[in-house]
Amino acid sequence: MWLKPEEILLKNAFKLWVTEKDNEYFVLQRRRGYGEGGGGLTGLLVGTLDTVLDSTSKVAPFRILHHTPDSQVYWSIACGATKEEIVEHWEWLQQNIMRTLSVFDSSDDITSFVQGKIRGLIAEEGKVSLVLEDDPEKFREALLRFEKWFELPQKEKLVTYYSCSYWKGRVPCQGWLYLSTNFLCFYSYLLGAEVKLVISWDEIWRLEKTSNVILTESIHVQAHGEDHYFSMLLHLNETFLIMEQLADYSIKRLFDKESFQREPALSDPLQITKRGLETNARSEQFRAFFRLPKEENLLEVHESFLWVPFSHYNTLGKICLSENYLCFASQDGSQCHVIIPMREVQCIKAHTPALLSRALTVCVRGKRALRFSEVRDYERLANTIRSRCGITASPLHSASTEVTHFYYCVFLSLQGPCVTNPFFSIILKEKMKEQSWNIHFSEYGRGTSMFFTKKTRDLIVRGVPEALRGELWMLFSGAVNDMATHPGYYTELVEQSLGTSTLATDEIERDLHRSLPEHPAFQSDTGISALRRVLTAYAYRNPKIGYCQAMNILTSVLLLYAKEEEAFWLLVAVCERMLPDYFNRRIIGALVDQAVFEELIREQLPQLVEHMTDLSFFSSVSLSWFLTLFISVLPIESAVNVVDCFFYDGIKAILQLGLAVLDYNMEALISCHDDAEAVTILNKFFDSVTNKDSPLPPTVQQASVGNNDKASHVSVDISELIREAYEKYGTIRSEEVESSRKRNKLYVIQTLEDTTKQNVIRVVSQEVKFSASHLDELYYLFKRQHFLSCYWTMNSPVLLHHDPSLAYLEQYQLGFQQFSMLFSLLEPWTLCTGKSNLSLWVFRLIDENQDGLVNFREFCYALDTLYSGSFTNKLKFLFKLHLPPGRGKVDLQAYLKQWQDEILKKEETIKDLPRINQTQFIQFSKTLYNLFHGDPEEEALYRAVAHVTSLLLRMEEVGRRLQEPSSPTKPATATREGLPSEEAVTSPESSDASSTHSGQDAGSSLSEVEWSFSFEQVLASLLNEPAIVSFFERPTLIQTRLDQAKGTQLKVKANK
Repeated sequence: MWLKPEEILLKNAFKLWVTEKDNEYFVLQRRRGYGEGGGGLTGLLVGTLDTVLDSTSKVAPFRILHHTPDSQVYWSIACGATKEEIVEHWEWLQQNIMRTLSVFDSSDDITSFVQGKIRGLIAEEGKVSLVLEDDPEKFREALLRFEKWFELPQKEKLVTYYSCSYWKGRVPCQGWLYLSTNFLCFYSYLLGAEVKLVISWDEIWRLEKTSNVILTESIHVQAHGEDHYFSMLLHLNETFLIMEQLADYSIKRLFDKESFQREPALSDPLQITKRGLETNARSEQFRAFFRLPKEENLLEVHESFLWVPFSHYNTLGKICLSENYLCFASQDGSQCHVIIPMREVQCIKAHTPALLSRALTVCVRGKRALRFSEVRDYERLANTIRSRCGITASPLHSASTEVTHFYYCVFLSLQGPCVTNPFFSIILKEKMKEQSWNIHFSEYGRGTSMFFTKKTRDLIVRGVPEALRGELWMLFSGAVNDMATHPGYYTELVEQSLGTSTLATDEIERDLHRSLPEHPAFQSDTGISALRRVLTAYAYRNPKIGYCQAMNILTSVLLLYAKEEEAFWLLVAVCERMLPDYFNRRIIGALVDQAVFEELIREQLPQLVEHMTDLSFFSSVSLSWFLTLFISVLPIESAVNVVDCFFYDGIKAILQLGLAVLDYNMEALISCHDDAEAVTILNKFFDSVTNKDSPLPPTVQQASVGNNDKASHVSVDISELIREAYEKYGTIRSEEVESSRKRNKLYVIQTLEDTTKQNVIRVVSQEVKFSASHLDELYYLFKRQHFLSCYWTMNSPVLLHHDPSLAYLEQYQLGFQQFSMLFSLLEPWTLCTGKSNLSLWVFRLIDENQDGLVNFREFCYALDTLYSGSFTNKLKFLFKLHLPPGRGKVDLQAYLKQWQDEILKKEETIKDLPRINQTQFIQFSKTLYNLFHGDPEEEALYRAVAHVTSLLLRMEEVGRRLQEPSSPTKPATATREGLPSEEAVTSPESSDASSTHSGQDAGSSLSEVEWSFSFEQVLASLLNEPAIVSFFERPTLIQTRLDQAKGTQLKVKANK
């Protein structure tokens, strides 16, 4: 069968393979232990190993590798169970591929062509027959094993499974890796030794591919401070991709709601599939590469050749089709790519095979045509494009002649006549730049269907002309497509947000005059009003982000070169697509990119790392670099050049420039003695950066520099700095950056969660007697219980209430159902009956604001009282459980009084407690009986409670007679006879019966005589019973309950 091409570094793999046939580009190999000869001892070992492993882990005995003469890298492209099958594939390659390869000049082109052909064959096979991994019968068997071994709730959705080895210490365990929606599970049973591992995705700190001396390739998972390694995976890259997708999905859904977008394939956690995850991953890569709106999904991919008119040759690449765009990228993504909005397509021509080989021509506006050839199923593709081109066309964006930028006109008016202007030569250079771009447009096209090539990047690095900057920013960021597909949207937002008053609008008003305050464009109401409208409209569009500091600085620069509506869509592109999660309360995106930056420093600047081992300094100092794209640290005329590169290359451009800045100041940073000195060095460097080709007036340039003292510093031209950044660090690939982003996002999120935990534990530890380690374990169980209510639904009330921006204690809360399950696992009376009622009363008591949720502090308060409280405190807690609950939520005055009492640390005394009536006292007695159930001293405890009950009733009767001597005693006597007596109560059954009977009698006589007890009376009576005092003062170890809860928490949920 044909295989998805995968790289193999060792062709012979320690002599496990024997070459049967080979030529210049392909090698056919047989695995030792199969076929003729057997292979001696090595063949015997290999054959035994393959026999022991299950069917999915076996390596096929025959395979075909692809290679090129000048490369040591081999690619597996086919495998076979029999020699006849592999020979059939070999002959097909000889007849169909070998002749074509001779026309290629580059080895990379040959490899890319072969890979494309193999993927095309796999796609064709997939349409005819089911892939073995999707075999429903095998998957059903795996699902049954998954449910049996791990006992997870039945709602848990198994996504896929793989055979692999898990390294426990130095010994590998061969078993099965199961990947479900919420858990990573592994099971192995060999020679009586069972290994079972269950890790939830939200607990993972690290997920990465690694290699070492023992394990050539493995997947490393870090959770709970432990490292886990999985190796010998048949499809390691595919497995890692699925794991990465599941971890990212879990993190977004549970921790980072602000960035979670409900994809159709991922909207329901009960319906996630392997195919859905793979489709979502491809669509994400597609949107990121072509800068398309988040609504676009990759629908079809076709390999083809595209005729490149400026180079006069056909380039091999892929056609990518979405709902509203036709895109093409060459084989490595760097030579050229084209984005064609369907709204710009005017006609499609499918050529007959007699004229051109399976070709179609796409005609777009501007009298341009793009010709694709060697397209499989080209007629169907042409019909698909035609059917999607019915979208109402919109005018092209052109800024060079028609669009007048506000600031550009201001600056020209300040220049005066060019003849006498000292900046005349600079303006000539500016005109030369414009001419270079116009030539580029004539060759490569202009507007949305322009060819993006290496030459485009070269022009960007040299600097963008002032007159074209707004147009190119819109084009490179994809904002031009957003604006074209949403006509009138910005105007509606401005009208709707006009006059609104929110926290975001208050912050915007506060920062308006801090945005480039000395710039001429923002020294009048015109510029300030435009800035206000753009920021307010965006805050109205995206209330989850609203407004964050640094957005005002970025928007100010956008308004200098783009129209107001264009600046709005540029801001949308930056906040929602190019810098995801940057502009929220936790700035997760910026923290992630700082972690990526640290990794690059370690790789690219080892000399600096040797002298500054603590790289956290660079994280703190570079935060403003990422948040404002260097605008806040560089002069404005230099910063805009950085923004040019950012809109073309994304965050990669900022990372490259950051490395170049550190490299330029390497010697000074190495010799500095502390962080303050290093900050001073970098600040002076940024102040010395100039743009010698900038046509901005001198007044603006001086106003943009924070420190104008450059006498002792050699000036650095921004164009040279950017060019050096691309020359030294341009090899950093965008794919590597995105992979590092995903890897570091797990660590950043978990670090923030750990900070939350430490802060919560620090606050709670001052109020309870639990040790720090116990609080740590309690927090783990509490947080896990929170997530157990979120795993299998999108509408969990607890998940909807979760808000990372809230105070630490309020971030994780439990509803009654979750609290009841966890409390039943941790309460000290293991044999207690009637736990559901007890849980309800405890929940009602500790839910002080009566919002139906309890936080960790409230939860710990209840457990601490029951475990560590004195006899009086425990009894008082049980007494308060039976008092009537408050009515509704507390009003403002009650809340203020409660807050004042907390400030004054007013201690509640036993005299402050209200009295309990007959019905409440009977229930209080029943609760005591339930607590004593199963205790070794059960009989003595029952008699003690009955004795106390009788004593209290006699005291109440005597008190009534003294206060009301003329009143009849019959009702009181009847009540007394209905309550349990010391002689009558000897078992829980009799206590329940008598209590029920007393409740009925009490209900009939309550209207005649009402009686009640104070807590002081109850406490005094119980203190006279040694058995009860001993029961409540008996020490109970919480560690035992914690250990049991860890093992049974998931099982309890599964049984519900």
